[in-house]
Amino acid sequence: MAEKRTKADRLERQTEQLDKRVDRHPDEIEKKLSTLALKSDEPTVLIPIEQQIQQRAYELYEQRGRTDGHDLDDWLQAECEIKGRQANAAAA
Repeated sequence: MAEKRTKADRLERQTEQLDKRVDRHPDEIEKKLSTLALKSDEPTVLIPIEQQIQQRAYELYEQRGRTDGHDLDDWLQAECEIKGRQANAAAA
């Protein structure tokens, strides 16, 4: 039987995952829209959710003036925004 995860467990797991991502240089993040359709006859390009979250977290970091120490906050905020956007699109 699976153990129930507590909020602290989830935050610890998210922090560990974020630490793995911090190794990447911010300039490596590709600046793309979540869905790109230039012309109606061109195919739609879908970007993986992790990359969308990474891009949005970096945007939040830049908006704050590139001050350090808020990486987890930025990641969680970006995750909420991206997943919320997807949930709204699915409901529509």
